Amino acid sequence: MRQTPSTRSCRQATLSHPGLLFIGLFLLLLVGCSTQKAIVTRDDGPAIDGNNLSIDRILVMSAAKDALGTPYQWGGSTPRGYDCSGLVQMAYGKIGISLPRTSNEQFHALEEIDVARPGDLLFFGSGSHATHVGIYMGDRQMIHAPGSGRTVSVSSLDVRYWRKHYLGAAAPAD
Repeated sequence: MRQTPSTRSCRQATLSHPGLLFIGLFLLLLVGCSTQKAIVTRDDGPAIDGNNLSIDRILVMSAAKDALGTPYQWGGSTPRGYDCSGLVQMAYGKIGISLPRTSNEQFHALEEIDVARPGDLLFFGSGSHATHVGIYMGDRQMIHAPGSGRTVSVSSLDVRYWRKHYLGAAAPAD
């Protein structure tokens, strides 16, 4: 008959092993120090349906939707090609709001809001440096110019990359 060690001796062996204790404490520290910001949204109905949205918000989202399929162009701010901040500048320009040129300048120029509504800007990056911006369209979707070789498109905010790099939201229009 096979003999097994007592429960007490197993506990002592496990707890006395310094490597396991260190790993356990390290994992607890990592979990406890997580500072990832959640993307919090309040939808006013499906994107661009007009329920409780100002005309300015509807016009911004409509201008962004009209740019769907436009090629990404670094530094671009014309219908021939947009980068993320150029797309935002164009859409908000349609309602007479002038925004800074880069996503980081936009991020630092605008007051952060706690809850994004359709038409608001969503910023992504690391630390306090924004490297990307999109326009929230409702239903946890944003429209943006994603990068080289791609076109202006709609992306889900539930994608891990966006959740991980989310910095905050701003509402340039009412």
